[in-house]
Amino acid sequence: MASGTCFIQSSSLSYALLPFLYRRTTLLSTNLRQLHSFSSKSLTTKSPLMKVFAQARRFSPKQVEIASTDDILFESPLKIVKYPDPILRAGNKRIGTFDENLKKLVFEMFDIMYKTDGIGLSAPQVGMNIRLMVFNPAGERGVGEEIVLINPRVQKYSRKMVLFDEGCLSFPGIYAGVQRPESVKVDAQDITGENFSVDLSRLPARVFQHEFDHLQGTLFFDRMTEEVVDSIREELQALEKKYEDRTGFPSPEKIGTSKARKVVTGFGRS
Repeated sequence: MASGTCFIQSSSLSYALLPFLYRRTTLLSTNLRQLHSFSSKSLTTKSPLMKVFAQARRFSPKQVEIASTDDILFESPLKIVKYPDPILRAGNKRIGTFDENLKKLVFEMFDIMYKTDGIGLSAPQVGMNIRLMVFNPAGERGVGEEIVLINPRVQKYSRKMVLFDEGCLSFPGIYAGVQRPESVKVDAQDITGENFSVDLSRLPARVFQHEFDHLQGTLFFDRMTEEVVDSIREELQALEKKYEDRTGFPSPEKIGTSKARKVVTGFGRS
């Protein structure tokens, strides 16, 4: 999929010590799990990456705050942050320190992702407001491709849009259709801080875009049409009530019944 990738078979912490990592075995469509339950016949068909030609908006990294070492400290085990927790809407800082703690965080994120039957996870979903994501479209340790992207930026994306059903660990049990570009070209850093670019298409492109949205404070229902949101409105409201019951505070946001909601498009500042 991209030049300069590393192929390994071990599921140990050693993968977190390598630059932008891949473990390539057989991609099993039957292993696509809860985090992004995408349904499309095209998932089992491997085809060349379609040409990307739409230029994404580009911004200087200096416009995003750099995370301190304290921002990357975490307690194990990690826990999934669920909607409508305000952490999911907060700004996410760029990572500037590439140390052992970051490698451990990557390992822990993969660990909870697999344990919760996910195929992708962003740092804010585990309470860390930093620009980091991990994913494996196979959704199973030892199978498929494990991908780590740090400080990712969308360079280009295809004009062709594809509608898939998506789910998210931060929205347990909720699935609905989201339209996204079929392919993207991404600039990012690996676990050592080295810069690289990668072309993603089909399922990997979709998982990346879903996780990238989390880094932008965008949630998947923000990209749904009002008709689609109506189909899951009661489920979203149920999550809002669970938050209020658990915390004793009003929900920081409410999906409500307003028809004035604006559907998010593009990738915004990255």
